[in-house]
Amino acid sequence: MPTERKIYVTTHDMKRLLALLEGTASVRNAEAAEALESELASAVVVAPDKIPDNVVTMNSRVRFQDEETGQEREITLVYPKDADPQQGKISILAPVGAALIGLSVGQSVDWPLPGGRLKRLKIVEVLFQPEAAGQPDL
Repeated sequence: MPTERKIYVTTHDMKRLLALLEGTASVRNAEAAEALESELASAVVVAPDKIPDNVVTMNSRVRFQDEETGQEREITLVYPKDADPQQGKISILAPVGAALIGLSVGQSVDWPLPGGRLKRLKIVEVLFQPEAAGQPDL
């Protein structure tokens, strides 16, 4: 990820994500788990009531754009047990999920995909964020 950017993660999300990463042994998710771990190591950790409402947190509904194709997509960022791609619920351990955590509206990220490809994703809008909605434990 060559772009210098600052990402934010709540204390609740950090605790849960680190516990998730400790229990992740799936080879299928190994690359995304490693990338997520790297992102979390450089994240600014803040209390849930201090997170800006334009930041992607766990269980946020977000609209992002593939800057190469211009295609936009809405997803809800969830833990693996709640993932349901047909319903737009994308796991934090999926490459796209790991790419979006902690980004704020207007930020972009170059994210490696399986097979050595890169995707440049840009946050267009945070449609729902649990912390902003007063539901930090969601």
